[in-house]
Amino acid sequence: MTQEALLKLLETDARLSDRQIADRLGVSVSEVAAERATLEQEGRIVGYQTIVNHDEVGVSAFIEVRCTPERGEGFDRLAQRIARFEEVKSCYLMSGGYDLLVMVEAENLQGVARFVSEKLSNLHGILSTATHFRLKTYKLNGLLFHEEPESERISVAP
Repeated sequence: MTQEALLKLLETDARLSDRQIADRLGVSVSEVAAERATLEQEGRIVGYQTIVNHDEVGVSAFIEVRCTPERGEGFDRLAQRIARFEEVKSCYLMSGGYDLLVMVEAENLQGVARFVSEKLSNLHGILSTATHFRLKTYKLNGLLFHEEPESERISVAP
């Protein structure tokens, strides 16, 4: 069993038991448990999550943030402050035309607007923001949403 094989199975379904994983990989349950523990201790597995279809609840937005780096700290301190807000679900340092990408969730558009105007924009070092709203999710963490139903039509070859 390789760590990559174990990680791939857990990414597909984190609810798999050690027994189910062992059966799929053809190894013992104790090997799976030991490898999972090693991956957790090394920080390669940092948590287990449920994937929620947020198209059905609330509003998600991706906010491009341009900011001034701090001497000796770069973007780290500001990014960590932003990441602590309850509305923030993800925060990334990016290359390109902006510095941080912040993913937020709120009950409605006004909730996102309040977060940007009252919390994010008021932080020292924020130069500008650009907010993009998620309209529909097609794939998240490797999981396809809205699969196309198979056609009942018979294919005709020339």
